[in-house]
Amino acid sequence: MPVIVAAVADVIVILLFASIGRDTHEHGVSVAGVLATAWPFLTAAAAGWLLSRAWRSPLTIWPTGVVVWVVAVAGGLVLRGLTGGGLAFAFQLVTAGFLGVVLLGHRLIGTLVSKRISRQRPGRS
Repeated sequence: MPVIVAAVADVIVILLFASIGRDTHEHGVSVAGVLATAWPFLTAAAAGWLLSRAWRSPLTIWPTGVVVWVVAVAGGLVLRGLTGGGLAFAFQLVTAGFLGVVLLGHRLIGTLVSKRISRQRPGRS
């Protein structure tokens, strides 16, 4: 179950990133528009999952979360640039910062919740 939760959370936060960016820059928040903005980062995050073998420990920050984050940012920016998307330095900083906070943050929250649940189960120490 943590694998599905982590994968869905990664997709949701990348879609959120694209939605906020499109809304902030008044590009419209249509499904097609959000997907057009998000696909390079979704594709790169999937590559990060493969490189880190994220399914083995999807909620760990190191190395899984860090690898997914770095590959999502670097790969996403490369794909965006290769397909004609803007690569302003400020966009690169916002991309790295936002995706870092949300891709690592949801893993931290998931880890803390999992530990709390396991401590509350009877028969567990």
